[in-house]
Amino acid sequence: MAITDGFPDELLTIDDSLTKVFLAFTAVPTALGAAHHVDHVIRGNHVGWPISPEVNPFTYSLAIYPLLAIGLYLTLTRRVGAGFWVGFFAFSTGMLAYFHVSPWAVEPPRDVILPYADPLMGYLAFGILLALIVSVAFGSVYGTVLWYRHKARS
Repeated sequence: MAITDGFPDELLTIDDSLTKVFLAFTAVPTALGAAHHVDHVIRGNHVGWPISPEVNPFTYSLAIYPLLAIGLYLTLTRRVGAGFWVGFFAFSTGMLAYFHVSPWAVEPPRDVILPYADPLMGYLAFGILLALIVSVAFGSVYGTVLWYRHKARS
């Protein structure tokens, strides 16, 4: 008896009708997240490895890109659905809000705005950050709607 005899012939798949609109809810935060990471490098504060030798929250935040790629792969192969993305986006929203705009923020708004000589650039950088937080929050809400619609049909 081979080890693989107990495995199903096909992987379990999930179809909770993730729409093309939902994929936009992954593309927009990804672009805004990349812009925010570039902003960190331009400002030169709260930057960690691989830009500097220090390992800090910036370093850990870079894990979002491989996690996003894995999530997209699993979604396109129908191994995860809207429920995964609800958790992914909700966790991202919480982390971004905690690190940037909460009373315990590691990188409060002044750390985003003040390093720029031109205040307009600082406020633009902060606007990108706020747009990032809002976009992942909307992604979580939209994913929840899709998830509940799928559950109602099942």
